[in-house]
Amino acid sequence: MTMDPYEALGLDRSASAAEIKKAYRRIARENHPDLKPDDKEAEARFKAASAAYDLLKDPETRARFDRGEIDASGQERPDHAFYRDYAARGGGPYGGGMRFDESMDAESIFEEFLRQRARGGGAGGGFAGGGGGFRARGADRMYSMEVPFMDAVKGATTRITLPDGGTLDVRIPAGTADGQTIRLRGKGAPGIGGGPPGDALVTIGVRPHRLFRREGNDILLTLPITLDEAVLGGKVPVPTIDGTVQLNIPKGASSGQKLRLRGRGVRPLRGGDRGDQIVELKIVSPPSIDDELAEFMRKWRRDHRHDPRRGMSA
Repeated sequence: MTMDPYEALGLDRSASAAEIKKAYRRIARENHPDLKPDDKEAEARFKAASAAYDLLKDPETRARFDRGEIDASGQERPDHAFYRDYAARGGGPYGGGMRFDESMDAESIFEEFLRQRARGGGAGGGFAGGGGGFRARGADRMYSMEVPFMDAVKGATTRITLPDGGTLDVRIPAGTADGQTIRLRGKGAPGIGGGPPGDALVTIGVRPHRLFRREGNDILLTLPITLDEAVLGGKVPVPTIDGTVQLNIPKGASSGQKLRLRGRGVRPLRGGDRGDQIVELKIVSPPSIDDELAEFMRKWRRDHRHDPRRGMSA
């Protein structure tokens, strides 16, 4: 007697379409005959799950089963002969041959091949290998890693330790951004039946830098300057991702003023001009105010009254 399709998938009748699909995929991956060739129980579970999924994946067919119009094998019950005639003409889900819904993704299509392969028929027999044994590309493997800010900006090679204890050398291209994914071809799961291996997909997280920030291909830096440098101007040393350079501070500079060092930013991954370094000035008072400076400022305030907040009244 054919097993109830809901029981075959370990679900109850209120299961959603997504739950049915998820349950089938789990059973198929764990019990496919090509992965467990000598396990008869696994093969039976796979076949039962495949038949159940074939029945329940189509909303109309599922509804007819739930109403008792067809049985668990998809056969028309005696009082519903019209549907059997319809199916025999190839119009229903039991008309034979391989079928793909418009909404099926690549993984669903792959699973359809597995079902047809296990049944010994469908779509030309076999997958990615003609009529021979089952052959498929290995799965991609997903990893994540954190790298220092300068490694992402300048490029580096970093070794990561995999969950199984193995290691993988990852080349970080210069200009890699936070959240970017690097594809390492052939470094994923091994192929099945002699198929090619999958890829490793490594998502990069960039650690913050104590001085630099990145915005697109520009490097941002807040530069402290003294009161006299702001008033009198002059050249001051400024760190960049390539080392220290001299920056000209204009006379009368203010906190928040931004100066640009062209070509001192990040070089784009796919070529093109480098970004710039944007330097935001921040006037910093001395740690202690001596009497001489205090007296000078009092005299300057008296003789050179200046109100930077003029016009700010509500």
